[in-house]
Amino acid sequence: MVEWFVWVQIVIAAVAGVTAVIVGFAGVKPNDYTLGATLLVEALLAVQLVMAVIAPAFGNVATGSALEFWIYLVSAILIPPAAVMWGLIERNRWSTVVLGVACLSIAVMVYRMSQIWFVQLA
Repeated sequence: MVEWFVWVQIVIAAVAGVTAVIVGFAGVKPNDYTLGATLLVEALLAVQLVMAVIAPAFGNVATGSALEFWIYLVSAILIPPAAVMWGLIERNRWSTVVLGVACLSIAVMVYRMSQIWFVQLA
């Protein structure tokens, strides 16, 4: 993992999540903005996946449990597509809230992945 990229992911996921929750509670159905923001979060996770695969080859290894890190990453990658499918199938305000909660969950999961990768006490 690259630390600056982690913070970019967290900020984008948090902003997308808070925005989707707010507009969802305001009664807005899923639209291009909320679905697109969720897909952007997914695209950043795909980049993180590639970075996590190649980082150990360059000496950037996880200090914590690699298994725990990979379980978080694979789980995180599965959440946005599920939320987007929900948003496309059930077009109501609660689907927008689900998109927001999914993005907020990704922000928390990426933060936890950074803790596993960078901050482990021996």
